[in-house]
Amino acid sequence: MDLHLGGKVALVTGGSRGIGRAIASRLAAEGARIGICGRDSEALTQATADLHLADSDVFSLKTDVTRPGDVERFVDAAAEYFGGVDLLVANVGGTVGGDLLDSTPQDWAQTFELNAGHAVRAIRTAVPHLKRNGGGSVVIVSSITGSKPSPRAQYGAAKAAEIYLAAAFARELAPFNVRVNAVSPGSILFPGGGWENYARQHPEDFETFVQRDLPAHRLGTAEEVADVVTFLLSDRASWVNGADIAVDGAQGRPSARGY
Repeated sequence: MDLHLGGKVALVTGGSRGIGRAIASRLAAEGARIGICGRDSEALTQATADLHLADSDVFSLKTDVTRPGDVERFVDAAAEYFGGVDLLVANVGGTVGGDLLDSTPQDWAQTFELNAGHAVRAIRTAVPHLKRNGGGSVVIVSSITGSKPSPRAQYGAAKAAEIYLAAAFARELAPFNVRVNAVSPGSILFPGGGWENYARQHPEDFETFVQRDLPAHRLGTAEEVADVVTFLLSDRASWVNGADIAVDGAQGRPSARGY
């Protein structure tokens, strides 16, 4: 299936590793021109080199999306480099602090800013560029933790906010021919990721979790998430707007802690 993404400009926050890197690679394979950002200079340099090897036109910028003005600078600089923006993936996410009694108000504020806050600022900055190009598509990478309770409630609450943002922005931006959807991955295994580290440190608990909560008895891959994101960004998904698509293999609980 031709997704008609050749020549499109696609920006991916956190595109230097994990799910974001897989999304950038998949979009590049479809012929898109790619803008990525990340905090780790070494990872960003390597991801940029790999995308160049795939014959993609690439723009990259070291960015801390929690720093005021940084994600806006990335979006505007990429738009200037490419002459516009067609597609945006707000992918950066994570959590700060422990459980309720082991977290601070600052932990909650930082977690919200890292997830929903950065998505709002990236989308708000991208919309004028999308409008000038006649419209476009946005995907927010959320998590099944946004709808299935799990420890570290600040993360789940921030991911639930992202799902809400996709639905709300879809209605607000539809008159500008801009679609907004959320993709909610389940537990995803990739090199250097949290689940790889957990499996190495707690192999028995990890195996219990995989057998208990994943019907296929394996975790998902970053590439499986990237395939869904790429389809949603394309015009082949032109009537999908405001949706939250789970990419979780029918996973049950999202936590290995058993509740």
